Amino acid sequence: MIKRNLAPVHPGEILREEYIAERGLTITEVANGLGITRQMLSAVVNEKAAITPELAVKLSEAFGNTAQFWVNLQKNYEIWHAEKKVDRTIIRHFGKDHNMQSAS
Repeated sequence: MIKRNLAPVHPGEILREEYIAERGLTITEVANGLGITRQMLSAVVNEKAAITPELAVKLSEAFGNTAQFWVNLQKNYEIWHAEKKVDRTIIRHFGKDHNMQSAS
């Protein structure tokens, strides 16, 4: 795994800047086009909410990419932040030889 110090960009920022703003669209227009509330889309583009799998499917249809693209952006963002929170030093390791060692 590649260790990075810079956090990945929230997928809402990518949606806001590269898909909505670049096309001259409004939040209301895109929300209506996706069949979601303006508040829901606003929360995502303001980085207060995550892109759900259902929203990823809608975004892929609307913007011509894949749901996996949106899901991967979200998961990469979440995993990076989880890596910063988890204290790995307190985790017990269960290697593949665990059963053999405990049986001896």
